[in-house]
Amino acid sequence: MVVDRRRNFANFANFAILGVAGYIAPRHLEAIRQTGNRLVAACDPRDSVGVLDGSGLAVDFTTDVDEFVRRLSVRPETARVDLISICSPNFVHVAHCGLALACGADAICEKPLATDPRDLDDLARREEASGRRIYTVLQLRCHDQLTALRTRIAGSARKHEVILTYVTARGPWYHASWKGDVAKSGGIATNIGIHLFDLLLWLFGAVEREQVHVSAATRMAGTLELARARVRWYLSVDPRDVPTNVAAAGRSTHRSITVDGSQLDFSEGFSGLHTRVYQAILAGAGLGLEEARPSIELTARLRTLNMSPIDAEAHPFLLSARRDGDGSSIERG
Repeated sequence: MVVDRRRNFANFANFAILGVAGYIAPRHLEAIRQTGNRLVAACDPRDSVGVLDGSGLAVDFTTDVDEFVRRLSVRPETARVDLISICSPNFVHVAHCGLALACGADAICEKPLATDPRDLDDLARREEASGRRIYTVLQLRCHDQLTALRTRIAGSARKHEVILTYVTARGPWYHASWKGDVAKSGGIATNIGIHLFDLLLWLFGAVEREQVHVSAATRMAGTLELARARVRWYLSVDPRDVPTNVAAAGRSTHRSITVDGSQLDFSEGFSGLHTRVYQAILAGAGLGLEEARPSIELTARLRTLNMSPIDAEAHPFLLSARRDGDGSSIERG
């Protein structure tokens, strides 16, 4: 039996954060401030964390996780930490979610909750034992254009024709960091694509069949047969894949979904989405393990699939490109 442990934090809540020196942490710090709550503690192995001063000059900081846990454990009951925001690298999310529960706090964890779906079962057992909750951040479900799209197609029983394209250029640092290590990040499908795959499942229903046409260090592409859609998808961190018009406008990210020939560019509109996620969680309506499970299971399967030949059903980027001799990458034609 699934036990609903969602709590309503309508009143003031104390937050702590793990991974505060990371790229995504400022969005969480902003969400904590904008929801009228207080950050009281933070931890990161790196000490370049001047960003903390924007959350007040009394935030307790340490570079040692064990010391972080010790300090939380000795806080008086009146000042206990209610929620711990987890912005650390993917490969420690499971451990850090467990740490939050052990500290008597709920967890708000960045994507993905886990790279291995089996870890979700372990986290569910820890939730049950602790009486606390693990929330996930799936902010595309809060994007105005995408929620409007979902409303528009809600009454349709047809199979929609969908093209999803996500290019977000990254420099050499990306591949030298943990993000470039599949064992630590889950690879492009998980690290870059997890939100997009969650979006597709949220919009069009469960997976019936999947194929991968390209799987490389910088890009991945394939098709999905969903309950209500046939999807051609393309993910890339390669600067060469940024569309010409996007690059000419000085941008390096392109997010687009085309449904039945109608294109929606959702490269913009991301400001404040984490705050909306936090507002839902604090009101008792946050998303948790089971909402995150389908996309995590899908990306895990995509990592292990053999590549299928590129055919007429492939993403348009592949149909207008040529593959290298070993098929490991493509070059725009």
